[in-house]
Amino acid sequence: MILQANAAAIAQAAQALRQGQLVGLPTETVYGLAANATDDAAVARIFEAKGRPADHPLIVHVLSLAQVPLFAAQVPDFAQRLLEAFWPGPLTLILPRKPNVARASAGGQDSIGLRCPSHPVAQALLQACLDMGVTGVSAPSANRFGRVSPTTAAHVQSELGLDLLVLDGGDCPVGIESTLVDCTRGQPVLLRPGHITRTQIEAACGRKVLSQDDPQATLGQAAPRASGTLESHYAPRAKVRLMSAQDIAQKLQALGPHANNLGVWSAEHPDAVQGAGAGVGAGVGSGLWADLGQSGDLGAGVVWRAQPAQAEQAAHELFSVLRDLDARGVQQIWVQLPPDTPEWEGVRDRLQRAAA
Repeated sequence: MILQANAAAIAQAAQALRQGQLVGLPTETVYGLAANATDDAAVARIFEAKGRPADHPLIVHVLSLAQVPLFAAQVPDFAQRLLEAFWPGPLTLILPRKPNVARASAGGQDSIGLRCPSHPVAQALLQACLDMGVTGVSAPSANRFGRVSPTTAAHVQSELGLDLLVLDGGDCPVGIESTLVDCTRGQPVLLRPGHITRTQIEAACGRKVLSQDDPQATLGQAAPRASGTLESHYAPRAKVRLMSAQDIAQKLQALGPHANNLGVWSAEHPDAVQGAGAGVGAGVGSGLWADLGQSGDLGAGVVWRAQPAQAEQAAHELFSVLRDLDARGVQQIWVQLPPDTPEWEGVRDRLQRAAA
């Protein structure tokens, strides 16, 4: 049941959460499947609906900094600087968990992931929940475990069915999940890149941000399990392969008319990479589908979509592109791997996990 996110629908959703039900929630990153974070029975319904292992922790969404002490036992100074710099916004911090609070949401760990979303519908719902005594909501992406995250209300409905109440807040502007930073080991450790870059994090907190594979990142402690950090994740039904633009063009040329059930997401049209000029791609703009078979060179079973040149726009489109290609029934999706630069780190991370 998709409801336009007006005041009445938000009140209805808050009441449902207070009663232990699940709600589809828009955020600036992706749509979440929300439950009362402190109601372990309600949180268990998230794991059941997603087919998610119960020891794989969830992120708790709160209205503001004021709710952090309700869930976190302590906040290191560098973490506090990050909260003040980026909340509300697409940043999740893992902090030591307050005892006897949100154990199911934490996957049984002594740490908890906290985020304050900036989406106005999420803010309105969290305020309505707080007014009813619900201090935070756990909200992983509203899709089956390991699959492509949803960025529209329709995506949520297609994944989880017609019975779920989903607040429609439009397309998610960011399009990939929040940047995830572990703050439990005395130094910020980047577990999942996102819209907020490691350069921004370092500038805000005054500390070097370690990578998970950095030998110093252990700091004498085991890394916490965290949402969205499994090697294989964000995967469509089709097999994802990551290639250079030149490899895509050469492989398509070699297949010729035998190419079939194939999707391509690349910054340059494969025909143009081969030096064929305007040819097939004439008149095709970013975000529009083109049937490469119209040229007679590549076969009718290849679908191409332009990969944006800017990282933020590519992140916004990424999951929609994967879903659209799946809906077209392609068996493989060939993706031009974006530049290995800081602003593209979040997109590259999602693509590498989708292809794992």
